[in-house]
Amino acid sequence: MKKKFTDAQIKEKIRHYCAYQERSHVEVRTRLYEYGLYTSEVDSLISYLITEGFLNEERYAKAFAGGKFRIKKWGRLKIIDALKGNEISKNCIAIALQEINEQDYLKTLSEVLKKKIEILPEENPFAKREKIARYAIQKGFEPEIVWSMLKDLLKS
Repeated sequence: MKKKFTDAQIKEKIRHYCAYQERSHVEVRTRLYEYGLYTSEVDSLISYLITEGFLNEERYAKAFAGGKFRIKKWGRLKIIDALKGNEISKNCIAIALQEINEQDYLKTLSEVLKKKIEILPEENPFAKREKIARYAIQKGFEPEIVWSMLKDLLKS
């Protein structure tokens, strides 16, 4: 495959790509292959980006976990799966999850459940409880925490 850019242009483009927002190694590797580079060139550029501080797996994992939790209201399980999908190490995933405050986590889960309780028109209380729990679990919250909190919320 013929390269469309010079080495200097590719280096500049990939630095901008990494500087714009945190990126995983997988995203950067994919982007570099899209530029038509060979494996040795990709590995060399990734090493350069890591050395220069443009690419940092731990920083990416923290930004990703924090953002998905705060903005998308994802639970830990969904965040873990997404990070694993980006080939982030277990150690970095553990560090990233420490960014999520336990009280904020429970408060967010409570808000997610309350919002779903309000908008769900289901009449049957058992079916309603099941649908709400499934929704929260699908968002990545731990089933045992979801069921416990749902039980308390639907009592009142």
